[in-house]
Amino acid sequence: DLIVHVRDITHPETVLQKATVLSVLKNLNLPSHLLDSMVEVHNKVDLIERYKPTEENALAISALHGQGLEELKEEIEKKILTATGKKILTVNINLEGPQLSWLYKEATVQEVEVMPEDGTARVKVIIGNSAFGKYRNLFPS
Repeated sequence: DLIVHVRDITHPETVLQKATVLSVLKNLNLPSHLLDSMVEVHNKVDLIERYKPTEENALAISALHGQGLEELKEEIEKKILTATGKKILTVNINLEGPQLSWLYKEATVQEVEVMPEDGTARVKVIIGNSAFGKYRNLFPS
């Protein structure tokens, strides 16, 4: 669903390495949307003082120090959701009903926050459009 190209930005041949990787990927006859949505990651930015990517949409990280990893995670999540046609939603459910069980079967449940005082829960899920349509038809409230 997604290509993440991680480069050692400190390598003296980093630009040539990128060109080589892109050439190999193009020769694999991958779908163009995969190449167009590729995430470019510049690693080891901790070794270059005040590094700023010169390439549009490149993310600067230091895997060693954890710098930029949250932004990378968010970008990957956003692109995967777009590529798969899914979205992240939080739905409120009644714990006495079948909604939670249905969500576990038909979606990816990420988080459940139970409110014991009223027997409900907030459920964060990754769900496709058709599954969400079915959910709304089955559980209109």
